[in-house]
Amino acid sequence: MCCVKGRDALTDDAASTKKDITDMIDIKSMTIEELTDWVVQNGEPKFRAAQLFSWLHEKHARSLDEMTNLPKSLREKLAGQVTFVKEITRQQSKSDGTIKFLYAMEDGQMIETVWMPHDYGNSICISSQAGCRMGCRFCASTIGGLVRNLTAAEMLEQVYASLSATSERLSNLVVMGTGEPLDNYDNLIRFIHLISHEKGYNLSTRSITVSTCGLVPEIKRLSNENLPITLALSLHATTDEERKALMPIANKYSIDEVLKACDYYFEKTGRRVSYEYSLVKGVNDSPEHAKRLSKLLKGRNAHVNLIPVNPVKERDFKASDNNSVKEFKFILEKNSINGTIRRSVGSDIDAACGQLRRKMTRAMEEDTDEVLRKD
Repeated sequence: MCCVKGRDALTDDAASTKKDITDMIDIKSMTIEELTDWVVQNGEPKFRAAQLFSWLHEKHARSLDEMTNLPKSLREKLAGQVTFVKEITRQQSKSDGTIKFLYAMEDGQMIETVWMPHDYGNSICISSQAGCRMGCRFCASTIGGLVRNLTAAEMLEQVYASLSATSERLSNLVVMGTGEPLDNYDNLIRFIHLISHEKGYNLSTRSITVSTCGLVPEIKRLSNENLPITLALSLHATTDEERKALMPIANKYSIDEVLKACDYYFEKTGRRVSYEYSLVKGVNDSPEHAKRLSKLLKGRNAHVNLIPVNPVKERDFKASDNNSVKEFKFILEKNSINGTIRRSVGSDIDAACGQLRRKMTRAMEEDTDEVLRKD
């Protein structure tokens, strides 16, 4: 199994990741047109494609047996070709109702999904990769490196399985969990088209946010997709040197290059860019940092999300205290930069991206070691 890490991995070709799952025929990843072709090629009438698409994307069937208006012969052909995730465990916050799901894929890879209830509706944060190769120093997702990309179906399944588990409607979707979404570009775009399809879940693209650490060519490519989604840039620093210390991607693309790519995104889509800024105590949370950030974003149609960093067991970073966060926000607003402090959700569970997956992986490794010692 290929598992690449850190800054050296930034130049690796995405094709080096595991392909046994992503190369299989994946019915749930197909467009309605592709599904129609598949149905006809398998000797079925065209109208079966619409029925199947509805079961997959509108009704969110959790098994082939639920697809009662499909003949048994077609369901037999579909066996092994439709992706369903399996829930391994979940943690629910007693304070705010946030649920963190841990799902297993067909090959046993585990991914995290977070369901967040709000007064204005429900939000979901999904993963785009199993692991991550970006190497951000404060993130648990990247500790084990990248295993592989998720298919569009595996991203959809996080949504569909969570909808089934909660029996709730979804208002907003964020691709900001484990992985770098733009490092899995083609599957991400396919996922967005499918989740927003009028004959599927029909989620408004304006309700979708995609996060990136700053892959400049992919930001420009996304700008031309004619998708009115929100782009969220993980900035987290105000100088290139400070950003390099936190995010290896900064060795490849400077802040100036990344901001210009975001400007291009705004120019092409008219959608305001959201700038994510994780506040790390004693690292990037001083008044001087706030002033520099204000200067960087001056004149841009920007919104800043201030995020006190979630502590991660394997890292030494600590969250900024409340007074420092409030002062940071005050300085931004004094300089006409719109900023909000992201409400901490799931503070009594493994809230940070990758924590629950990492905990389960460690537990499985320890169990294996124990078995080997006994043998």
